[in-house]
Amino acid sequence: MRKWTIPSVLFLLCLLFLLPDQGRKIQANAEVDSDVPVDPPKVEEKIGGVPNGLSTDSDVVKREAESMSRRTLRANAEKFEFQAEVSRLMDIIINSLYSNKDIFLRELISNASDALDKIRFLALTDKEVLGEGDNTKLEIQIKLDKEKKTLSIRDRGIGMTKEDLIKNLGTIAKSGTSAFVEKMQTSGDLNLIGQFGVGFYSVYLVADYVEVISKHNDDKQYVWESKADGAFAISEDKWNEPLGRGTEIRLHLRDEAQEYLDEFKLKELVKKYSEFINFPIYLWATKEVDEEVPADEDESSDDEETVSESKSSEEGEEEEDAEKEEEKKPKTKTVKKTTYEWELLNDMKAIWLRNPKEVSDEEYTKFYHSLSKDFGDEKPLSWSHFTAEGDVEFKAVFVVPPKAPHDLYESYYNSNKSNLKLYVRRVFISDEFDELLPKYLNFLKGLVDSDTLPLNVSREMLQQHSSLKTIKKKLIRKALDMIRKLADEDPDESNDKDKKGMVSWNRWFFLLWCNFCLKLASVNKVNSECNVGSLSVEPLLKCSSAVILLTRLILKNQVTAMRREVNMPNLNEFGKSIKLGIIEDATNRNRLAKLLRFETTKSDGKLTSLDQYISRMKSGQKDIFYITGTSKEQLEKSPFLERLTKKNYEVIFFTDPVDEYLMQYLMDYEDKKFQNVSKEGLKLGKDPKDKELKESFKELTKWWKGALASENIDDVKISNRLSDSPCVVVTSKYGWSSNMERIMQSQTLSDASKQAYMRGKRVLEINPRHPIIKELRERVVNDPEDESVKQTAQLMYQTALMESGFLLNDPKEFASRIYSSVKSSLNISPDAAVEEEDDVEEAETEPSTKETASSSQSEEAHDEDLKDEL
Repeated sequence: MRKWTIPSVLFLLCLLFLLPDQGRKIQANAEVDSDVPVDPPKVEEKIGGVPNGLSTDSDVVKREAESMSRRTLRANAEKFEFQAEVSRLMDIIINSLYSNKDIFLRELISNASDALDKIRFLALTDKEVLGEGDNTKLEIQIKLDKEKKTLSIRDRGIGMTKEDLIKNLGTIAKSGTSAFVEKMQTSGDLNLIGQFGVGFYSVYLVADYVEVISKHNDDKQYVWESKADGAFAISEDKWNEPLGRGTEIRLHLRDEAQEYLDEFKLKELVKKYSEFINFPIYLWATKEVDEEVPADEDESSDDEETVSESKSSEEGEEEEDAEKEEEKKPKTKTVKKTTYEWELLNDMKAIWLRNPKEVSDEEYTKFYHSLSKDFGDEKPLSWSHFTAEGDVEFKAVFVVPPKAPHDLYESYYNSNKSNLKLYVRRVFISDEFDELLPKYLNFLKGLVDSDTLPLNVSREMLQQHSSLKTIKKKLIRKALDMIRKLADEDPDESNDKDKKGMVSWNRWFFLLWCNFCLKLASVNKVNSECNVGSLSVEPLLKCSSAVILLTRLILKNQVTAMRREVNMPNLNEFGKSIKLGIIEDATNRNRLAKLLRFETTKSDGKLTSLDQYISRMKSGQKDIFYITGTSKEQLEKSPFLERLTKKNYEVIFFTDPVDEYLMQYLMDYEDKKFQNVSKEGLKLGKDPKDKELKESFKELTKWWKGALASENIDDVKISNRLSDSPCVVVTSKYGWSSNMERIMQSQTLSDASKQAYMRGKRVLEINPRHPIIKELRERVVNDPEDESVKQTAQLMYQTALMESGFLLNDPKEFASRIYSSVKSSLNISPDAAVEEEDDVEEAETEPSTKETASSSQSEEAHDEDLKDEL
């Protein structure tokens, strides 16, 4: 033993001296090799059979899990301090009670889209910047992890170097941050965040720890991390999967923001804010699929027992052999399995960026269904797709829906909701701006995409923005042009033109065809009589191209007429919006008036326009005649139309309550004044007998005015509008009509005392040719104090008042006069009293037992008779 002790001790001492040298060599080699690029961890090509699925080896997964689980800055990272202004910004965001936290996803996707735009722009001159493989796919990927409570947004954009991370995420320009903080202190609208270049910090609305992993082609992969506590850290990334190129933002969500780990919520936000982003947006989504797996032995044995019991004794040997072969095969069962795959969220393309000539009708229809969330079979009535250039550049698409929404006019003045969506660089901003389109055009659906407006504008910023008025002006003009073209296609409007011009149109085409053919053939022109028999055949045969050309023109005209019959847009559904526009928009009042549609005494139940009405006006007619009321049927029987109809004047029917307000603003059209035929000022030409009639009935009109002194009658005049009725009541030119009085009296909060100031002065107009008026004049001349004549005059006035559409102040008095008139016609004395009935006390008596017995016997006899009959 002793001889081996000394060599053993020497051997151990040698080992102790050698091991430190080896450690130093290994450490030295590691330091030397650190400058040499190390091969990245191997990335598997597929995971779960899903293309483009990202997966890593076990080491990378382990390091990535450690990175995700940490909520503190890495110890070996380089620390930086935020600027004082950025720290103030962090405090505002973290301590904000702002309810709309969804904007963080919009901001991150918008930033990712900008990064992809930059790398695509560089690739135009240098294709190598895109790299190879998956790096060439310009897309945005969203991935969530419910266990680790993380949400990741990744893009393959240009990426950021270490300096870019410090510059863009740590030391933002003081001017932009200061402006945002100042604006927040005045308006408190956090939605402005993206306008000042600080949209990235909206992530702290939902996260308390953020990692930004980025790889630029000119630098290594770095990690930027911060807890928004006044500091951030940057370190070379040795933990996460190599990105190749691009940026991944990893959010460690707060406990109160766990809703953003829901796939449905993320899909909804992307559809709302980023549906029309140029680049595809994918979500790592779950999907259930059916999969065949081996069945358990217990289950398979149970299945065999049930099969054997169901067998009948008559089965043949062939079936038994087939069953034996099947028994050799392994038993399987179908189960539901959850898999993951990349789901495309923004499949709807931004058609407004394309040339309108390249977009088909089907694409416009699909766009309308996507925009309005109306996936029915109905197609929109019309659409307008245009691009505005100049000081303000934007693209827009308007669509007229097939029918008006049921709640179009509910909360008309109180709702900020608009059907016009505002996009800035294909990023949805809001649909709560009523500054882009006036409220009366809120039935239009569409969007506006501008590159000149700042991102994330608020209502206050829009009102102050210099380009807003220019955009609004162009939008209104284009919208009205679209509606006008739609109105021009109305078959009712073009009916009269087609009827009048069909013969002359065909004749004109035939003459043009003949002249054109003969010109090309060097033959004399056809004279106006168009003697076809004198034409030779040879010149016509030489002009086949001309024949084809003119034939196409004729066919095109016929196809247009067929479209009018098949596609019959009814603008009457949106007629109230046009009328509200005339009331609200003084600038475009005349253009909107061209779109009005209404029925008249000559339209035969069809809608007509003001231009058509003017084209049918009688020579010498200076005013446009109209009348207001509750229904067309009631107005057709109005006494105000008697003389007008007899003289073949056309009168417009206004039956909508809003028409009364409309005509207070629409005073004239094309130098033609509007005249309400139920008011004073109606002129139908001069009658040479007017002076004689006024003189002959002067005594009656004076007496009648005195008899109606208690009725507040302003005057009694000879009428020029009556033909069959004896009298009628009209109002002053600028006072309320009878229809307007009814509308105001039906208001819930109406004040009767204040309405008295707006009621027009009433004038009783009499028909001097009516026999009742003539007889009344004779009686007044004979005895002006006759009480019966006064009663008759009162009764006629009240009757005319009702017939003119007014409400009686005392219906009881009117009824009493009617009954007195009936008595007089029946030769009943006015003093005849109603016969009084005898005062008999009604005693309550109970039926006797005999009566009840007899009634029961009669019921039984009746039942037996019914049985015999059956």
